[in-house]
Amino acid sequence: MTRGRGAAEENRGGGTGGDLAVDDQDLAAVGNSAFKLFEGLGNHGRDAWSSSQTAAKDLTAQEFELGGALQVVQDRWEKSLKTRLDACAHISNHMDFTKNAHAGDEYFIATTVSSIATLDKGFDEGVKR
Repeated sequence: MTRGRGAAEENRGGGTGGDLAVDDQDLAAVGNSAFKLFEGLGNHGRDAWSSSQTAAKDLTAQEFELGGALQVVQDRWEKSLKTRLDACAHISNHMDFTKNAHAGDEYFIATTVSSIATLDKGFDEGVKR
């Protein structure tokens, strides 16, 4: 950073020299990891639910305040688990969508460029006549 200029002034963005590159393997790996995490959380994230509920009820019935506290922890865990499951599903689905969308973009660009080349060729032939 130069003296007298803030970081925001120096890094204005919008440049053309980006260095971020992602290929299909990268997208697939991220999506696959998110899907595996989704499956693991879905299959095992509630393993302690039944025993925790039973313990919370028993402790509450015996007038231990810990029973209510355990129920609060269980409720928060359930909410957190749902949030994480949603996030994993969103990431996995987004990676699939991104891969498919960019494949469509590539096809569109290739056909457009091909059409322009054909059009240019026609103009070139017309100029020669």
